[in-house]
Amino acid sequence: MKICVFCSANEQIDAEFFTLTAELGKWAAESGHSIVYGGVNQGLMESVAKAAKTAGGRTIGVVPTKVEETGRTSDYVEIEIPCDNLTDRKQLMMDQSDVFIALPGGIGTLDEVFTVAASATIGYHHKPVILYNMKGFWDQLIALMDDLQARGMIRGDWHQYIKVANSLDDIKTLCSC
Repeated sequence: MKICVFCSANEQIDAEFFTLTAELGKWAAESGHSIVYGGVNQGLMESVAKAAKTAGGRTIGVVPTKVEETGRTSDYVEIEIPCDNLTDRKQLMMDQSDVFIALPGGIGTLDEVFTVAASATIGYHHKPVILYNMKGFWDQLIALMDDLQARGMIRGDWHQYIKVANSLDDIKTLCSC
């Protein structure tokens, strides 16, 4: 299975996020899954790739030209898929992946989560999107989604398109892997 990981490329974040991210990367590799990610050599992106590669796994980095130009491509990218921009990157990641897991992240991570989830709502795919709610990181987003649904802004139940995992065991169950 190819697991796409959306996450922060920042270094100055909660240290426990790095520990939990490394556990995810190690588990994925040991379970025979590949990691698809943004290919950056910083933050949680580097953490998940390093853990996967160290455990013998495969990593696929979808790397925008702007990242390459600034020399921020990870040494842990085994297969590099170059792309022109972030729109292309999201499409290539969707095409490459079987499941999507969002770790703590910022604007880019939110953009990726909602692009993939919105694509599912209109039937472009039926792949799971999982928020890995490390230390309650996604609690406010979950509350916002509940509020949007209560106000009639989301057709159906948003949980049909975005699942919430509070642990690695939850992830294993939700992605059936």
